[in-house]
Amino acid sequence: MSRSGDLLRSIPVGASLPPFQRFLDSYRDDVWRLLRASVHSGEVDDCFQETFIAAMRAYPRLRPDSNLRAWVLTIAHRKALDAHRARVRRALPVADPASLDGRSSSEERTPPARDERLWEAVGELPARQRSAVVLRYLADMKHREIAQAIGCSEEAARRSLHEGLAKLRKVVIA
Repeated sequence: MSRSGDLLRSIPVGASLPPFQRFLDSYRDDVWRLLRASVHSGEVDDCFQETFIAAMRAYPRLRPDSNLRAWVLTIAHRKALDAHRARVRRALPVADPASLDGRSSSEERTPPARDERLWEAVGELPARQRSAVVLRYLADMKHREIAQAIGCSEEAARRSLHEGLAKLRKVVIA
């Protein structure tokens, strides 16, 4: 039984939402895992804080029967997309120093470990596919919840997940 499931079962029908600190304690690990897989390591702390600041502001307006886990993971997903958009806007192409003297940088590097290649490939997926894969396998969300989190139909979420996994299989097999 998960802690998030415990929180939902501990709220009597017709009762109000749990105190925010209890909510934060219940979902912080889920949010952290989602963000670790969705953004660069230097952005995780900022996205985590922004997620819970946004959640804290909106929390008093939530209905008591809301799916708290899906709600906060949706906020985290959107903060991760914001971070990705900001990174793309400020990214500047830079020449590889090794290529300036005629050597290929791939000749000098050892091949990354299989897990590193996989996570690099996850990071290179289009945003919707990356989100679908991360939400499914790290947040353990169902297709319906993924669709709600990324703002598309359940069929589109299923297709994004399928296409993302197909691309990742090519990386793992290669």
